[in-house]
Amino acid sequence: KTKRVFLKLLKDLLMIKALRGMKDIIDNDSELFTYFIENCSKIAKRYGYNYIETPILEETALFKRSVGESSDIVGKEMYQFEDKGGNDVCMRPEGTAGVVRAFIFNKLDRQQTKHKFFYYGPMFRYERPQKGRLREFHQFGCESFGEASVYEDFTIISMISQIFDAL
Repeated sequence: KTKRVFLKLLKDLLMIKALRGMKDIIDNDSELFTYFIENCSKIAKRYGYNYIETPILEETALFKRSVGESSDIVGKEMYQFEDKGGNDVCMRPEGTAGVVRAFIFNKLDRQQTKHKFFYYGPMFRYERPQKGRLREFHQFGCESFGEASVYEDFTIISMISQIFDAL
């Protein structure tokens, strides 16, 4: 009898699939994903960027202020909810706003030095899944603070070129 119960439980578990617009990264996809992240990270570090990791959950107000309340991201596409503490939170729909928040929260804006960060991770947008667009997607990005020069733009373009060459 125990074996029958176990087999039924196992069958029930096997019927659970990933949510619509979400995808497991396994086998060849995981190898490609790891290759991509390792190469992008290595090149970004060569250009003086340091890794930063921001939370997946943020206050909704962060994106309303940075992206704009009238944008499609804020208006229609955010996974937004009230947590058990009554806080209005959302799953990050993009990476830049969280990096800027971390930069200011950690008072790095008060230092007169350059700061360069790279990040990667899952982002979430509630949109109609279609070919090439998922509700959970991964983003690699770089943010540079304290350098208001066209040379910084050139540096970023050069870095992106090297990343594309490596891939």
